[in-house]
Parts: sequence; C-alpha cells; structure tokens
Amino acid sequence: MTNLNGSFEDTGYVQPKKKKRTGLMILLGAVALVLIALLVAGGYLFSLARSFDNGTTKLPDAFPEETLRPQKAETAKDAVNILLLGSDTRATNQGDDEFAKLPNGGRSDTMMLVHVPANREGVYVTSIMRDTWLDIPGHGKAKINAAFAYGGVALTVQTLEGLLDTRIDHVASIDFEGFKGLTDALGGVEINNPIAFKQNLSNGYFFPKGVQTLNGEEALAFVRERYAFKDGDYQRVRNQQLFVKAVMSTLMSKETLTDPGKISETVKQFAPYVAVDETLDAVKVATLGGSMANVRSRDMTFFTLPNSGTGRSADGQSIVVPDMAVISDFAEALKQDKVGQFVEDNGL
Repeated sequence: MTNLNGSFEDTGYVQPKKKKRTGLMILLGAVALVLIALLVAGGYLFSLARSFDNGTTKLPDAFPEETLRPQKAETAKDAVNILLLGSDTRATNQGDDEFAKLPNGGRSDTMMLVHVPANREGVYVTSIMRDTWLDIPGHGKAKINAAFAYGGVALTVQTLEGLLDTRIDHVASIDFEGFKGLTDALGGVEINNPIAFKQNLSNGYFFPKGVQTLNGEEALAFVRERYAFKDGDYQRVRNQQLFVKAVMSTLMSKETLTDPGKISETVKQFAPYVAVDETLDAVKVATLGGSMANVRSRDMTFFTLPNSGTGRSADGQSIVVPDMAVISDFAEALKQDKVGQFVEDNGL
C-alpha cells in the first residue's frame, strides 16, 4: 500500500536483515525554515541574514548543466523548492561505500524537499528515504543516496528534478554538530515522544513515551536512531519530522523572537555548520524570510515521498519501492503549485 507518512505497511516483501552502519546522519530538515524563523524579527532581518551569509560555506557545483534541467511551470514560478541534505563529519566509513562525502567531509544519508508555495501560506516538507530505488541518470536503477557516490550534489539534484519534472531552486546541507548547537542555543527543545525506546548502544539514551525536553546530545540520539524500531528507517523519519516541527515551534515562539540575544546566539551556533548553493545569499535569505513572516509551525506539513514499502532489487539490495503513480500526482501538484490540494486529497 502507498506510504505517505513514513509508516510501515506489509506489502508482501520480507523485511531485509539490517546491516551495521555507523555514523548515521540526521537531517535537520528545516535549514531554510530555521532561517525564516530567525529572520522575521523586525529590524534584525538583514543584519542576521548577513551574519548567516558570512558564517556559512558554499556548495560548489550544486546544480547540473542547464540543458539537463526542467524549467519552472508558469503556474509555480513564484514558488520555492529547496533540497535539504544531511552530513556527519564524525561518521566513519566501515565498508559503506555507497555513502559519498559532501564538501564539508560529511556523508549523505537522508534528504528532504521543502516546497514553499507562491502564496507563502504554508510549507510542505517531503522526506525522501535514502534507499528509495530510482533511475540515476547515466547509471540506471539505484538507491537515491548512491547518486552522491556517482556524481555528488549535482547528480542528486538531477535525479530528483527528473523524477518530479520540477526545478529545485536551492540546496542546503547541515552537519549534525550544528544541529546539536542549535538545540542547545534554544535552551533545549520539547517533544512529545509517541514510542518509548532506548538508543541501540550499551550506554545509549532512553526516551520514555510522552513530553520531554531534549538537549543537543539527546536530540541527536533521538533523530538518528533506527535500530531500536521494528520498522527501522520509517520510524526514524517520523522522529526526524516530529523533532524538526518541535524546533520550528520553539524558534517561532514569542519567547525566542523577542529575545535578540537568543536569536544571535542561534545564528552563531548554526551558521558555521551550514553549506548552501552559491545562489542562496543573504539577500535571498532575508527576502524569503520576510515574505514568510506569518508562517508558524502549525502551517507546516510533513510527509514521505510515496512508496510501497520495502523490497529487494534484482541484484538483491534492500530497497524502498517508490509508488510511481502517486509520485506522478505529487509531481503535477508541484508544477501547478497545488501541493496543499495534493495533501488534502491524500489525507495528509
């Protein structure tokens, strides 16, 4: 059955045995959204944007050749699509050759596509599971995260633009150390954990069911864990989405936005761990942030790229099977800037 919310459903496939992977990365799936929250604080708008601009690094060659890219449909010309990537500079490679390193030394793992509609009345965040089996231009069928190994960020962008026939406007990557610093700069982030679990380490953290406030180290453990769950990456994606929304709620709270010291500290902690494409400069960040001054966490919708559960490829790899029929509907919604209608039609 189609899976839109990161939930695991029995599709007749046998759940493959998990292989050991160290250094699992998290994706702070709201790099651009964090900026929006930080940059709506009145007179601080452009000064904070410049501070962010000066603190971040650039992703070189983030996009494929222009001739290989789709053009934006007229109906969506004012919408913004941002591809968010994760990296983990603490990770070690133990035979996991499918993970290619990003420019800051981290490795790709999870990604999200953020769609900001032209009316700026909401934000739609689509998690793309790393094992999703797709056509990689020039390389045939493979997992989406293999695109990094084959051609870096540009090939990943090309793969998703080809899948969705939609242009990606910007790319941003964050190292998990920045995620940790962001959480601590906010004084911790409150979540409502739906499932009690213990991190799969001898000295791992235990997360009880219910409301709790996490510090940076605890937050990292919460969003990176997958071995503790029967459905593995599916629950990890749900936890990532839950925590990102909690971060946004904290960032957009009156207590944060009226505290210049906290805002400045958050930018200071966050910016050095972010890499963005060369077109995402201070002016664009401030302009986007200013246009979304009324957006709050309640206006954000999270869902997973439609899939039919897990399976195995012809060569025996464990994969996530994309639901191409529903993905086609999603692609059309992106082109028409009607993702809100797509969300409503699919009960998200």
